[in-house]
Amino acid sequence: MSDDVTSEKSWFERLSSVLLGEPKDREQLITLLRDAQDRDLLDQEALNMIEGALHVSEMEVCEIMIPRKKMVVIPKEATYKEIINIVIKSQHSRFPVIGEGKDEVMGMLLAKDLLHYQIDASALERFNIRDQLRPVVFIPESKRLNTLLYEFRKSRNHMAMVVDEYGSVVGLVTIEDVLEQIVGDIEDEHDIDEASFIRQHNKYTYTVQALTPIGKFNTYFKAALSDEDFDTIGGLVMQAFGHLPTRGESVNIGNLTFTVQRANKRNIQILRVNLPES
Repeated sequence: MSDDVTSEKSWFERLSSVLLGEPKDREQLITLLRDAQDRDLLDQEALNMIEGALHVSEMEVCEIMIPRKKMVVIPKEATYKEIINIVIKSQHSRFPVIGEGKDEVMGMLLAKDLLHYQIDASALERFNIRDQLRPVVFIPESKRLNTLLYEFRKSRNHMAMVVDEYGSVVGLVTIEDVLEQIVGDIEDEHDIDEASFIRQHNKYTYTVQALTPIGKFNTYFKAALSDEDFDTIGGLVMQAFGHLPTRGESVNIGNLTFTVQRANKRNIQILRVNLPES
């Protein structure tokens, strides 16, 4: 019997053991799946998604939530214009509306619910943020991600507030945060593709890849950032932070404001750059 036939038999024997209730633990299952990928029975992307789905069942909300201090919220007394400015600056689609503090979450505001006010002046005169609020969901920080994903799907909610054992708000989590643990980063219309380093959103706001060469950045923005110590804008921004920042953190370099849009445990990936409005 040839080596190929032996290997094929070995694979099908192991596959049969899975169907009969084996392997005996998750590690063996992952090993078997990786072996299938090595044999081109699964592509790498499919394997990553399967492993991601397995890990999600072990993870808790506290591991992926956006922490309280990074939440973009809307105060209950905010005017329509102030709300629109927050929506434009953050580029989010859902916002917790708070009362006296972040522990008093009155409801969720969806950006799409504000659109008709842009074309109806009479409605805008009667605008009341309370009329736009949707119910808010509170979940414990220890909730498993697979359970949360099921609840998101069942209730059709896309965002939940995370509370600790004392009922204090410690962060928020979205369905996108959960799905990204399975399928990887989900890009939206505000992201930029790998072929482009810089993308303009309006006169003062841009999205910039962290790998953008500082020389290219300087040429585009007519800036004079130093490239003596770093080659990329991400390296320069990392130095300005003094630590590896998380999503939502901002730092000023000269008259430019850099906000982290995407980062992992190793580096910054995407930045938002705000120019001074003058």
